Amino acid sequence: MATCIAMVAGEASGDQLGSRLIAAIRRHLPDARFVGIGGPGMQREGMESWFPAERLAVNGIGDALRRVPELLGIRRQLLARIKAEQPAIFIGIDAPDFNLGVERRVKAMRIPTVHYVSPSVWAWRGGRVKRIRKSADHILCLFPFEPELYERAGVAATFVGHPLADEFALEPDRVGVRERLCLPRDAKIVAVMPGSRNGEVSRLAADFVGAAVRIHEARPDVRFLVPLVTRDTRTMFEQAMHDASLGPDFPMTLMFGHSHDAMIASDVVMLASGTATLEAAFLKRPMVIAYKMAGWTFSIVKRMMYLPYVGLPNILCREFVVPEHLQEDCEPTKLANGVLKWLDDADSVVALQKRFMDLHLSLRQDNASRAAEAILSLIGRGRR
Repeated sequence: MATCIAMVAGEASGDQLGSRLIAAIRRHLPDARFVGIGGPGMQREGMESWFPAERLAVNGIGDALRRVPELLGIRRQLLARIKAEQPAIFIGIDAPDFNLGVERRVKAMRIPTVHYVSPSVWAWRGGRVKRIRKSADHILCLFPFEPELYERAGVAATFVGHPLADEFALEPDRVGVRERLCLPRDAKIVAVMPGSRNGEVSRLAADFVGAAVRIHEARPDVRFLVPLVTRDTRTMFEQAMHDASLGPDFPMTLMFGHSHDAMIASDVVMLASGTATLEAAFLKRPMVIAYKMAGWTFSIVKRMMYLPYVGLPNILCREFVVPEHLQEDCEPTKLANGVLKWLDDADSVVALQKRFMDLHLSLRQDNASRAAEAILSLIGRGRR
């Protein structure tokens, strides 16, 4: 009888992780059945998705509250089908607000449970470890320092590496990318990345444009590349450029997408805090990190934070290897000074690139294969 594996992934990033995981498991269990909730990538790998994955997506607290009845209904039906199927294991991929509740109930059915991608308990809301312990038999961690945190709390955990570390080349082809983008080989280029969400861009665009103006005043030879994801974010950024009275001769090029190309081509990246900072580190780019959020939200989050930094490169290196400017500290002059320092200090750039290479190698672990091995070791154990 084919092994049945239940999985739930509710976001695009989770779907990518899930599709690679299914492919890796199939190399060992070619006849395995995969059921649950997954996106198009997981379905292409043969998963039977009982509900559209996009129904799990929520945008902010208000949307989450409005969607509670629908999400509870999906969870109830999902659990009923899992109980009927009696899979060999359940894997919740990220989406902790939904998946941990499902895992706790599945665990009560005496089905082994795995949570793939540790919530950021090391950064804030460490009390979630107790909830995770009640929900998951095993945690698959993307960062090497995470398993120890869980093991101290009595939760089994395995470091499986970060999928992005596998995707990115150890030495990006900057010359080739510049040629493809028709950029001079010797130009000084700053990538300007104010985020992918409307809220991020609305809060950061004016400061990023102001910083670009100050950088241009100090270094007229610098060019700027601005990759933007949607029409809305492009419109917001264009408005910030208009408000700053930037003329047509200002050396700033707006792009649709191609954020990786923009970072590879750049000498320095000025960007919003988030996953893009880790991508910039894998691309060995010096950076200046910025972020703003609603004042009341920041005051709450700040009280709950355990670390003095928010950028992933700093968290992983355990020190401020790149500057961060948050809230009122995020203003054009400070951002510009941070970028100019990288442009003028070649020795510091070389030292940073060495740190980022070491970081890249430490996280490059063939993530999907290691995750599959950990899961396969749990299948068949069941409950004793």
